[in-house]
Amino acid sequence: MENNYQDEVAKILIAIESIKFSFKNPFTLTSGHKSPVYVDCRKIISYTKERNKILDYAEQYLINHNLSFEILAGGETAGIPYASFLAERLQKPMIYIRKNTKEFGKNQQIEGNFNNKQKAILIEDLATDGKSKIIFVDAMRKFNIHVTDIFVIFYYDIFKTSKTSLANLNVKIHYLCTWKNIIKIIQKNKIISKNEIENLKFFLNEPKKWRQIYE
Repeated sequence: MENNYQDEVAKILIAIESIKFSFKNPFTLTSGHKSPVYVDCRKIISYTKERNKILDYAEQYLINHNLSFEILAGGETAGIPYASFLAERLQKPMIYIRKNTKEFGKNQQIEGNFNNKQKAILIEDLATDGKSKIIFVDAMRKFNIHVTDIFVIFYYDIFKTSKTSLANLNVKIHYLCTWKNIIKIIQKNKIISKNEIENLKFFLNEPKKWRQIYE
């Protein structure tokens, strides 16, 4: 699989508007902070052709990189459909991890069947600094599930790994596309203006400084 698959995934995400820009009226994130861009990989599940293309790339990535795992784990909620799609393609079992233990029934945080010391790969739609992955990895390790790899479709890849939450997890993150690929495609196809591209780069490189100006 050639490395240009990263650019192809970027094209798909832009085409189906999983990557949306709003410079005049920035988006408000769940944190309450503003952002000129919003990444929504959940939209992929609604586009059959594009979804299958991305899953083709994902399947080939897992195979070509010789990632060893016995079970796929989807993170609630966005990682669940992708873990399901890939588990079916690879004919491997799947579980999914809740963000919190459910407060009824068996009070389970992990749904599905798994074995002691079974090796899993965590599947998610995207990753920023990896902070949200701690919950899922910790939950699996609590139940003696071995996890050293995380696979996502989109990875921000703008933070120094040593300064992110991923550094403390002792896991490796795998991905199909990053901001580098998105910026390459929007520049090449002149999807947004040069000033907007510079604004985006400023936000990605210095989000705190950007917010001091635009919030």
